[in-house]
Amino acid sequence: MEYTHLSEFSLRSGALTLWSAEVAPGHDWTADDRPLTSVHVRHCANTDANDPRPGRGRWIGTIFEMDAAFDAEDWRETVRLWHVRHEGLRTTLAGHGNPEPERLVLEGDGVVIADEAVTGLESAGAINEYLSDAMELRLSPLVWPHCLLATIEHADTGDFTVLVAADHSVMDAYSQAIVILELRAMYQSVRRGEPVRESVTFGSAADFAALERTTAAALTPRCEAVELWRRFLSGSGGMLPRFEPAISAPSHAAPLPQTSISRKLLPLTELEYVEAAVTARGHRLSVAVFTALAIAYRRAFGYISMRAIMPISTRPDLCWLESMGWFVNVVPLDITLAPDLDLDTSLESTRSALRRTKVANDATWTRALDLLSCTDSPRFGISFLDIRVLPDYQLVESLRGHTLRAESHSPDEVFFWIVRAADGLRLSTRFPAAFPTVEMDRFLYEFTKAMREFAEGVELEAAVPTTLLHDTPVVTPDPAPVPLSTGQPDLAPVPARR
Repeated sequence: MEYTHLSEFSLRSGALTLWSAEVAPGHDWTADDRPLTSVHVRHCANTDANDPRPGRGRWIGTIFEMDAAFDAEDWRETVRLWHVRHEGLRTTLAGHGNPEPERLVLEGDGVVIADEAVTGLESAGAINEYLSDAMELRLSPLVWPHCLLATIEHADTGDFTVLVAADHSVMDAYSQAIVILELRAMYQSVRRGEPVRESVTFGSAADFAALERTTAAALTPRCEAVELWRRFLSGSGGMLPRFEPAISAPSHAAPLPQTSISRKLLPLTELEYVEAAVTARGHRLSVAVFTALAIAYRRAFGYISMRAIMPISTRPDLCWLESMGWFVNVVPLDITLAPDLDLDTSLESTRSALRRTKVANDATWTRALDLLSCTDSPRFGISFLDIRVLPDYQLVESLRGHTLRAESHSPDEVFFWIVRAADGLRLSTRFPAAFPTVEMDRFLYEFTKAMREFAEGVELEAAVPTTLLHDTPVVTPDPAPVPLSTGQPDLAPVPARR
């Protein structure tokens, strides 16, 4: 599964229809005394109510190909039932601009689904451009619905493509991944005339918000988690760290779209060999990935430490395992390696650094920064995801499932998303247009080289030919996906912490 822009997904042409929720006649919003999460409040406060394109650089989504024939009324019922299931999709706010906006909730039977046929678009490129524009214009944390769906019917193959796009306030990376199989299963049930699956794991995002705010309120300036953030900020003058090479002088010109790269760095056969070698060294793949990033940061740019923020999934109970919502926290990551970059020592240093972050797992990052009088925003972030814990992840791959992010125009943000996918190790990144692509290529080369080095000199019971370590190109851009005619998260469910 790749994490890309919509423009990087190879769309097939077809009949385009937009689907969105509306308030049914005779129904209205109800005030709810449960709060919004801290990050939701911050997200809304940073949104200009007069911005004509509130979704620009902010929306996220998922696209996949449904391995079934399209039926408009069955799909309408599927989308309606999806909104009924997830309270977060039936939630909005009042009082934007107030320190504490009010939560409004619509009952499930108050939702109807409207369709909007879009005609006159002949090519996949025109459809792509239209959809990208629609997401920027329509998706906002201030105006409901906060989610928009699209279908593209393919008459030549009898199947259809599904796009789910949302404001971040009602969807996170984990939601982006699990929605593929959820909508597929719901559509199958509706087509068969069967009730959709019920489960205690579709818990309310509003109930999570109440828990998160209570936990956040309990933080103090001297608690262990806030002290970790204090030490982290002190290393960069009270500010959140930057991917230093990408920092450029502020410009009065409008920022250009960021450069986006999505690549498969290691094919599956080689990655499995590296995984076995890392296990033999006593570590998990995640430790190896972050160690390789820190080694690459040293070799490419000369920095002793790699300091960044790391998004993590925060679904603290099984009741939220399959919920749609924004269940993400951020923790500080500071990896400092010894000068000689000995691999075993470096792996152990990284494991210790990752363990240190755990004290902040349940400590709301925005509240911690407030207590430390830090008004800065994240500029350098790294996320590692392993989709193998996602049930039927290979089915998701066969449906051409891709998670999507909006095109960013930030002049100084750098983010990396590394995925252990079904076909190997994939990396997606976005970085300022002013930062030379050749420099990022050099960093990715060093990262891939370091990953390979973990397997050198390690004896395994099932040996792989040593030529495999050197014959595969370091960086190989993927070819365009081949359309299928038939039949993520945080890309995958994470074991809940009770």
